[in-house]
Amino acid sequence: MTVKLGCNLTYEVTADTIFVFNVEVARLAANANLKDTVTVNPGANVEFYESPVRRNRYLRVPASPGTLSLHYEAELTLDVVRADPQTLAEVPVAELPFSLLPYLLPTRFVPSDRVAGFAQAEFGQLPKGHQRVSAICNWINDHIAYTPGSSDAETTAAETIMNRAGVCRDFAHLGITFCRALGIPARYVTCYAYGLSPPDFHAVFEAYLGDRWWLFDPTRQAALDGLVRIGVGRDAAEVAFATLFGGGTASPPEVWINRSDRTPSDVWTTDAISLEGLS
Repeated sequence: MTVKLGCNLTYEVTADTIFVFNVEVARLAANANLKDTVTVNPGANVEFYESPVRRNRYLRVPASPGTLSLHYEAELTLDVVRADPQTLAEVPVAELPFSLLPYLLPTRFVPSDRVAGFAQAEFGQLPKGHQRVSAICNWINDHIAYTPGSSDAETTAAETIMNRAGVCRDFAHLGITFCRALGIPARYVTCYAYGLSPPDFHAVFEAYLGDRWWLFDPTRQAALDGLVRIGVGRDAAEVAFATLFGGGTASPPEVWINRSDRTPSDVWTTDAISLEGLS
């Protein structure tokens, strides 16, 4: 199916500033036939970079005081991998590829070492595999209220447990935290999400099961087979859609995504969904 998406970002720059943007769609097999364009202020010196491992795509833009505007649009054929969730098993740590071990470790926003006891008590005795990660998502959705403004860029997963409220960033961090505490590699994913209302950049997570990464969204606000990946990282600090080194004020981002084959009210899939194979 054909997907068309994009975003507009606008900043009032107050001092000489370096911007690093991560809004371009990742070049994955799932994002087939990708055609995209980026437009920044006329005459801006834009540098492009693509991470060879994670395949995150970055733009670096120097800006002087004034208005900086970025327009991005993309068209692609979304072709996800589907599987029966019951067939997806956890991989013992002793058998994991070495490249995945960092996704078992605590980070600033994912203090998996601090909540290990809680995670074991809640989920340690559950059947292992996709259904255990789904149970983690169910717990988050049942116990954490989705409340815009209830957290900020400094909120950790441990604080989300205490506050019992958050947004997509916090839901994803908490899912990652519980997974890592149980020995399941997990990573943070930023994406364009079809059906998300109101449209915005979205955050979910992936857990490594079987031989690849599988998507999970504890917010339950968008269908998994309608997610188009932007970036992945150990936590949100590594995949912010915009990072500023200097000074500036942002206007609310304008984000859109449309599909040719469905409407937001269509029944959501119950398949396990992956956007790529081994990486």
